[in-house]
Order: sequence, then C-alpha cells, then structure tokens
Amino acid sequence: MYRTLLVFALVFSAAISAQTHPLETLITAAREHSPQLGELIRAGLPGLAGRDGAAVWGQEFLFAVRSEEPATVSIDHGPPLVMRRVAGSPFWYPLKTLRLGTTHHYEYFAGARSLGAYDNPDSYPRAGAAQGVLSAQKTIQSRVYPGKAVDFWVYANAGVDLKNGAPLMVWQDGETIVGNADLLRLRLQIVSDNLVAKKLIPPMVHVLIAPAAGIRSVQYDTVSDRYGRHLLEEILPAVEKTYKIRKDAYSRAVAGASSGAICAMNVAWYYPGQFSRVLSHIGSYTGIQTVPDGGYLVSHRVRREARKNLRVWMSDGADDIENQAGSWPLNNIQLANSLKLKGYDFHFRFGESAHAIAQGALDLPESLVWLWRDWDAAKTEQVYEMEESERGKPLFRVKIENREAW
Repeated sequence: MYRTLLVFALVFSAAISAQTHPLETLITAAREHSPQLGELIRAGLPGLAGRDGAAVWGQEFLFAVRSEEPATVSIDHGPPLVMRRVAGSPFWYPLKTLRLGTTHHYEYFAGARSLGAYDNPDSYPRAGAAQGVLSAQKTIQSRVYPGKAVDFWVYANAGVDLKNGAPLMVWQDGETIVGNADLLRLRLQIVSDNLVAKKLIPPMVHVLIAPAAGIRSVQYDTVSDRYGRHLLEEILPAVEKTYKIRKDAYSRAVAGASSGAICAMNVAWYYPGQFSRVLSHIGSYTGIQTVPDGGYLVSHRVRREARKNLRVWMSDGADDIENQAGSWPLNNIQLANSLKLKGYDFHFRFGESAHAIAQGALDLPESLVWLWRDWDAAKTEQVYEMEESERGKPLFRVKIENREAW
C-alpha cells in the first residue's frame, strides 16, 4: 500500500504534436475500458512506475491508484467515488470531467483508510504566468571524471536578468526535470514559473545536470569536494558561455533528491562561498559509498565543525529505506538535529512518505519560497539565522510504534 500520494496533473494543448500524445492514448483507453489500460498505467502515465496519480487531457481527469482492496477517491472534499478495477491488475480508476483553471483536491481511500491526499495550487499551470525557456541538451566531456560525458539543460524563468546576472539553482538528476518527466514528477518548471509570477521567488537560471553514465552513486554519494569541482570547473563555465549568472553564494542554491540530495549538501558544505541554499529531498545520508567517507558522517561533521552560513530545507518520511547501507529516516533525523544543535537556518519536513519524490514535489512551492525568502537583488550576502518559530522547538525524537516496548 502507498500511504502518500502525489497527483501528477498534466494539462496539455492538443497542438503540442500532430501525433497522438501518450496521455491522450491513456485517457482514450480509460474511456473505452481498454484491455491495454493496465499496461499503460503500469508503464507509468508514462514514467510513474504504476504507483498512483492523475493524468489530465483536455478536461478529462484519469485517477489511478494501486490497492489490493477496493479503492475510492474523494474529489474536492466530496463523498468518495467508487473506482473501477483494471482487469488483471491491482490498479483502480475512474475518469471524470473537471473544470480547469482551478485547483482540485484529491484523496484516495482503501476502505476507511486514507492512501494520501494532494492539494497544491502552485503545481498547476496558472493563467497569466509567463513560461520560462528550456534549452536543448548540452554535453561536456569531464576531466574531473575522466572519460565521462555529462549532459545538462538550462531552464531560465521569464524575466531572468541576464544583463546583470541571474540567481542560480543547480539540480541533480536533471534528466528527470525536462519534458514530460518533469510534469510527471517534480514539476519544477510549472512551480517556479508560478512563484516567479507571484513574485515569491526571483527569476532564476536553473541548471539541470544528469549524472554521468554508470557513476551516479560515485558522483553523488561520495563525501568529498570532487563533485563540487566538477560543477564549478566544468559545468558552470559551460553554462556561462550563454547565461550570465551571479557569483555570490547568497544568490546560489543547490538541490537534489535521494543521492542527489547528499550531493547538494556536499557541494554547499565544501563550497559555502559559492552556494548558501540547499534543498534536500529524501537524502541518502547513509553508507552507499564509503571511500573516503560515507554519507552517515555528514550529520557528525555538522555537529563537530564550525557553523557554515547555509540555509537548508530537508524533507523525508518514516517509510523511507532501511537496508544494509543504513536507515534513511534515522540519518535524516540525525542531520536535522545536528543543524538544530548548531543553530542553522533549517526546516525539516518529516512525513510518512517512502523513498519517492512525492513529498518533495508536494512541498516544492513551499520549500522554494522558504529557501529564497527575503532575497534582494541589491544584496550579495546575508547571515542566515534560525527562525524564531524553530528556535523554541525541541530536538526531533524517535519513538518505536510498531513493536512492544519490552
């Protein structure tokens, strides 16, 4: 069962392509109760790995959830609607016509138990919000990782100041933030455009970097300055051939999920003079790589070493991974407590999610606004202080809820 849910709502124009769009194929299959519907949902809507969500084509909304029990969905806090089982599969669905141009709330249930809810207006395309521009794929040959080609893209929000220099945000696993992959997962492009239009974050240059083939974990999970050198010596100089970006750490952020999150934290930790804002989703602060150090040491370094001028948003969930490399929930809590003890400007969102981008995507509008709050184009530095609302809160504590005490 999946207790957390992210609705992947996509609104496309029929003019996108002269060919039949995969989402139109999916909606048509649902309308006709096609025998292929299960395969299409399992394929991921596309790219969702068959978990749960909603796809939108025109005004038709397809809701789909995986459940071994009969499932229902409540739309806009209405009574739960019976869902139809996809023959030969664990998926349930209805097809509904809903009004566009507004935010809809969805919640799935198995019996009386909620499987998760979604409600976030800034994750939908907003009327009047100017869209940014995504570059073509660019490729460099790395010297820091010899023999490896590295792909990246640049997404520039509308209104970005390329004359004086733009704020910068670097995203790991960049191939998941382009095209339909972004619309089905994080929706960075939609969210950032909406927040820029509302003047809640500055227009930015977003650099979306894919890991080199076969060495993602080596690049991301290794606790060293190597990836930071790769970024500063190779990727950003290539970006700056086309885009003028600001040099001050105050105007630079780095983000990632899972191994990409510890990578982001490492970049800022080793190069606080270059990056001062960190966004970490389901961070792999564990022992995936152990040479020279494993990610489990990050929290201890934060405790032992002098406080750096960083602002950090973290999120994780109680159902994250437990395996031979370590405990994702416990290590995220460790890092949050380390940041707390050292007086960092941090925020930790700890829910019930598993190791997926659902919670991070759900939080993205809030986390970006929090991370960039008070940014001023006239400034080049700021000393980050813990929020008063956090200062009075206790350390995070762990309780065992699924075993007897003794």
